[in-house]
Amino acid sequence: MADKVTNILLAGVGGQGILLASEVLSEVMMLAGYDVKKNEIHGMSQRGGSVVSHVRFGKEVFSPIIPEGEADVLFGFELLETYRYLPLLAGHGSVIANRLRLMPPSVSIGVQEYPANLEERIKAQVDKSYIVDGLVLALQAGDARTINTVLLGALSTMFNVDEKLWSEALEKMVPPKTLEQNLKAFELGKANCG
Repeated sequence: MADKVTNILLAGVGGQGILLASEVLSEVMMLAGYDVKKNEIHGMSQRGGSVVSHVRFGKEVFSPIIPEGEADVLFGFELLETYRYLPLLAGHGSVIANRLRLMPPSVSIGVQEYPANLEERIKAQVDKSYIVDGLVLALQAGDARTINTVLLGALSTMFNVDEKLWSEALEKMVPPKTLEQNLKAFELGKANCG
């Protein structure tokens, strides 16, 4: 195990399953033998506000907070939230983002406009950017609520961790009646990252 701490920043809006995704990710890395620290920031999450989770793992991790400019992976569940947190990404960092666009209240009431060309802007700033059609793949898996698991499948391609650990964590964390759809969603995400 390398001494380096790996930093993953999960960003999106309330209700997207970010906290479950951070729990699954943390569980996988603990099962893989890493020291893991996690922190969550919920801004008005129940009203569609910003939700951010910091997950750090390595041989030894002292703080759950990712220092600015040190995220190895920005794991975005919505395009605007992904774009908003690009400053936290390290120069060598990667982005895995959901193609989804959710309109913030200021856009919904016509006070502001949703920024144009976010996908292109993200790709222009980060060489290693992977945009995943999470909703389309989740629907293929049989349940729109598995978008977070689709995205975890895409994220899993970035780490050399035994796939059975991902399955084990999902089995432990998702309701038993949704396990089959979640496992399928994970595989679809993994197959469609790139």
